[in-house]
Amino acid sequence: MNLVPESLARHELIGLEVLVEDSFDPGLIGLRGQVVDETRNTFLLETERGIKRIAKANTSLIFTLPEGQRVKVAGSVLISQPENRISKRMQRTRWKL
Repeated sequence: MNLVPESLARHELIGLEVLVEDSFDPGLIGLRGQVVDETRNTFLLETERGIKRIAKANTSLIFTLPEGQRVKVAGSVLISQPENRISKRMQRTRWKL
């Protein structure tokens, strides 16, 4: 399966660039970095100011795909262990920005 906006949530996200567009924690808004690790509820981002852990819940993220496409995703859609997300049924939404 190719990495396209519609299938982003079913792929490995480590290595992708991400921007925190909105968050329950206002200090995270605008944070940009590369996903270096992922747990069920968090992403670990490598930023210019070091490693930051951000919660998936209550967060809106914009991922940049390798081809340069930008995809906005509600973090709550990604709450799951990465290995289990592949088989999880995803709700149909508009993914592309």
